[in-house]
Amino acid sequence: MNAIENLSKLKLELPEVSTPGGSYVSVNVRGNIAYVAIQFPIKNGDFFYQGRLGKELSTEEGYKAMEMCALNVLAQIDKKVGFEKVVGLNHMDVYFQAGENWDEAPKVVDGASDLFLKVLGEQGRHSRAIFGVQKLPFNFSVGLTTSFTIQ
Repeated sequence: MNAIENLSKLKLELPEVSTPGGSYVSVNVRGNIAYVAIQFPIKNGDFFYQGRLGKELSTEEGYKAMEMCALNVLAQIDKKVGFEKVVGLNHMDVYFQAGENWDEAPKVVDGASDLFLKVLGEQGRHSRAIFGVQKLPFNFSVGLTTSFTIQ
C-alpha cells in the first residue's frame, strides 16, 4: 500500500490537520490501536457542508462531506502516526444530522468507505456504524471517528 501515491493518482491532497476543539487529542495511541477523534468536513480551516441532509444538503453533497472527513482522518494518521505504520483501518463511527424524512445514510457514508478503500487498498476494509443525531457542532452535516491497527 502506498497511500500517498494513491492520493496522487486520485488527484487528492491531504488537508492541514485541524486542532482539537476541546480538552482532548486528535489521535490517541493505545498499544497498537490509533483512535482518531471526530473529524468534520473542514478543509484548511474552512467549514463546509453545514446543515441537514435531505433538507439543506443533498445525498450527493453528504457523500462529498464524508470524503472530506475521510481525508481529514488520513491527514491525522499521516502526521501523527505515519502511513508506513498502518496495518489497517478497523472501524468507523459516523454521525449525521438530517431532515425528518431523509433516510439515505448508507449512501452518504460510502463517501468515506469508498475513499478509504481507494487510498488504503485492502488495509482500508472496515466495519462501520451510523448514528443519526439531533445536532452536530457548528451545524456540520456529518462527523467521522475511526480506529486503526498500527505496528
